[in-house]
Amino acid sequence: MKDIKLNIVRFAPKGQNSFYDAVVGKAKAYFETHGISPYANTEMWIKTIVILLLYLVPYLIMISGLGAANPWIFFALWFLMGMGMSGIGTAIMHDANHGTYSPNKKVNNFISHILEIIGGYSVNWRIQHNVLHHTYTNVEGLDEDIDTMGLLRLSPRQPWRPLYRYQQIYAWFLYMIMTLFWMTAKDYVQIVRYKRHGLLIKQNISLPKALRRITVSKLFYYAYIMAMPILFSGMPWYFVVAGFLLMHFASGLFLSCVFQPSHIMETSAFSLPVITDGKSRMEDTWAVHEVENTTDFAPNSRILSWFIGGLNYQIEHHLFTGVCHVHYKKLAPIVQSTTAAFGLPYHVQPTFLKAIWEHARMLKKLGCKPVN
Repeated sequence: MKDIKLNIVRFAPKGQNSFYDAVVGKAKAYFETHGISPYANTEMWIKTIVILLLYLVPYLIMISGLGAANPWIFFALWFLMGMGMSGIGTAIMHDANHGTYSPNKKVNNFISHILEIIGGYSVNWRIQHNVLHHTYTNVEGLDEDIDTMGLLRLSPRQPWRPLYRYQQIYAWFLYMIMTLFWMTAKDYVQIVRYKRHGLLIKQNISLPKALRRITVSKLFYYAYIMAMPILFSGMPWYFVVAGFLLMHFASGLFLSCVFQPSHIMETSAFSLPVITDGKSRMEDTWAVHEVENTTDFAPNSRILSWFIGGLNYQIEHHLFTGVCHVHYKKLAPIVQSTTAAFGLPYHVQPTFLKAIWEHARMLKKLGCKPVN
């Protein structure tokens, strides 16, 4: 966003009989043929309750003082909360902010504010994720998911620095503090930047109002997540601080291992706009661009897919952002056959560990000094 203006970047027109029309048509036919809604089903609502309990129950045990008997139990409760926070982020908040729980916008909006409960800010999430990342995936200067303030090189389009020679080693430590940074300074930095770029207008909120909401939500978050355990857990304050850090380190690393292998891979195109007739345009259509810059992984892992909100089917998610993730597994064969029919790639890694390994290899490759 620092290099390219949103209002002048356009994707190539999809034209008639396009890949996007074909894959959307087949998906629509699937839902109509089976008589099912693309929104949340009973499975999704049950999952929502289970994951919320994974976060809330350890917290309630902790502030009741029951975890004070053994430090290992106390820290285990924080770790479980970290996993619960990850599940809320991938399987609840994510869908709600994409509007896939219900055709009723008020329902989605209500559930989306669970992000404030775990320390984030839903307006910033929608801008960074829905507007920027999903529109301009892997486009340097527009997709903030690959902007690490110069600490990592996540795109071959980014300038190289000697520090990056070791990024395949230290990246994992930065991933661990991802949510911690988000819950402290990032929301403030982002909201000011989004105001400067005119991105708050469509969210129907002013900068002062947004700053007030961020501040109130942060105060609420730190009051219940830090002050309450210090007062009522029966453990020393420094144990609470250590547990809080453990929760964020676990969540940050796990979430990064879910999202990063979906796009920062050797198979991704990382294409940039070209100047044609004085206008900045992407050479591919939006749907083709998404397929070329996205990777699925572990398609046969039902447990992983359940917990991470189907984000192992990342290609399907990027093409069908308005569809609840419980349907991605059924849509995957449709997408795969359609990409094959149009001669497009369909990137998929067989397991979660293989995806992480390939991402690590990509970090190492991007860390090497480019040969001019």
